Amino acid sequence: MDVCIKEVELDEKILETLIRMSETWAAEQSCHGYRKNGREDIEGNRIFLASDGETVLGYLFGHAERAERDTSIMPKDTPYFEVEELFTEPAYRGQGIGRRLFEFAERAVSDEVEFVMLTTATKNWNAILHFYLDELGMEFWSARLFRRCAKHE
Repeated sequence: MDVCIKEVELDEKILETLIRMSETWAAEQSCHGYRKNGREDIEGNRIFLASDGETVLGYLFGHAERAERDTSIMPKDTPYFEVEELFTEPAYRGQGIGRRLFEFAERAVSDEVEFVMLTTATKNWNAILHFYLDELGMEFWSARLFRRCAKHE
């Protein structure tokens, strides 16, 4: 397999591909509350694709921001890149594609931002923390945990 990672501009073909892939992700039910994307979820983001010829194997999209206020995570006005989604087609997982997408995107935005950050709603938190912490070398800075009240179960 000859995997090519590149940043692309959003066009109708890419939009259709990303929406189709997000349908696959939604069908997996691997993330709390995940639903397929619409145009409004993708537009305005920087988009990175992993492909083998014409076959798209995975994607990452996100956008640059500045911290609006001082928080325990970072000082006000710190520039960061928020990864909205990182997805690899199920048949191609475990082959380093997600890692290559992340590292390519990080290099692409590094002149503009100080941090790359993301939030995950995965149900398999052990695997995803291993991927982001151990394989990508990210740091664990914050957690947002939920428990549904017994009255609403």
